[in-house]
Amino acid sequence: MKGNPKLIETLNALLSDELTAINQYIVHAEMCDNWGYGKLHDHFEKRAIDEMKHTGMLIARILFLEGRPIVSKLNPIHIGSDVTQMFQFDHAAEEGAITGYNEAIKLAGEVNDFATREILEHILSDEDAHIDAIEENQDQIGQMTLGIYLTTKVGE
Repeated sequence: MKGNPKLIETLNALLSDELTAINQYIVHAEMCDNWGYGKLHDHFEKRAIDEMKHTGMLIARILFLEGRPIVSKLNPIHIGSDVTQMFQFDHAAEEGAITGYNEAIKLAGEVNDFATREILEHILSDEDAHIDAIEENQDQIGQMTLGIYLTTKVGE
């Protein structure tokens, strides 16, 4: 099925966002593992895996629409030097993703591609959960102080 060229271009932009997020989250996960924060490692790694699933969904849809997935383009990756900064950078990335998915959902509706819109709505729901988890951790840091928060993240 030949898809709308503007929608395919938008899906490829979202794909770039997801590929960038995977890299950022994997680096954050491995940094936390290196520091001995196993629970934070798992948190970041799980989010990276979620983003990998999103890339698969986007690639499959682009191919279905007879487009060409562009997997070689990454956006700037923002690696935090400490846990607080990691969450700040991740929050900004998720905010950008949420904005992008909302715009793409609107475009999919405008071009009457409701199946693509449904896929994008599913991914948007995941992104909403990601930002909620980030904000929960940021709130915990604010309430407990960073030192106490980190003591809860040691181990597996």
